[in-house]
Amino acid sequence: MSTARTSTLANLRGSIERIETHGDAHDLNKIALGHAAADATLCGGLAVAAVHEVFAEGHQSAAATGFIAGLAGRVSRRRPLVWVRQDFSEIESGALSMNGLCELGLDPRLLVTVRAPDTDAALRTAADAVACDALGAVVLEVWGQARQLDLVASRKLTLAAAASGVTALLLRMAAEPRPSTAETRWIVRAAHSPPSAPWSAWGAPVFDAQLVRNRHGPVGRWIMEWKCDECLFSEPATYPQPVAATPAHRPHQAQAFGQRRRAG
Repeated sequence: MSTARTSTLANLRGSIERIETHGDAHDLNKIALGHAAADATLCGGLAVAAVHEVFAEGHQSAAATGFIAGLAGRVSRRRPLVWVRQDFSEIESGALSMNGLCELGLDPRLLVTVRAPDTDAALRTAADAVACDALGAVVLEVWGQARQLDLVASRKLTLAAAASGVTALLLRMAAEPRPSTAETRWIVRAAHSPPSAPWSAWGAPVFDAQLVRNRHGPVGRWIMEWKCDECLFSEPATYPQPVAATPAHRPHQAQAFGQRRRAG
């Protein structure tokens, strides 16, 4: 083995060892998510220039996609975002909606989507993107239990993210967690989203987010509401129990019905 190769391997081992050292937790640059309990558990927020994994629970791909879009919006900080998708993801989940991402608060003009024919191509593209320090974040979306996303691939992404300052977000559909160097790992489900106003057909996106891995602290599970206008997560609002209004075209019938109920 040549001297140059030996030196390179030694430097690589040293870099990995520093990344995996728990003492580096306080040196990580973090972005607050906005949700008080989650930020407290994460010691200030989500670490940037690191790798984070989001897994969909069962048939919850839409919820996981919305959640990771929120994370990307928080960490990219108005810088370009690259979203790499395996072709099979689009077949199973459908195409990304620019209107939908815009409603979530993301700027479609800062988003570049890449369709990769297979997992290998998606991983190579994402690795190249993470190494580009002009970006804010890179989302890598892969369907299934891809053997290519092993511990070695995770370490390479982690090293690239630390060197460039770009945050890597892995969106995993129909997959089970495996060992990795990810800073955090989330399992996401959709949560109940009551209408925010009487005239609204639906409310703000609400997620049941379970933090199952936190390399530098405890884990937890929270109901997190995404505030589209503010582009941050928060505690869910307290919604009053809706009460049916008296029908305007037959108020006398409603009044009579109420009197019969009280008499009974």
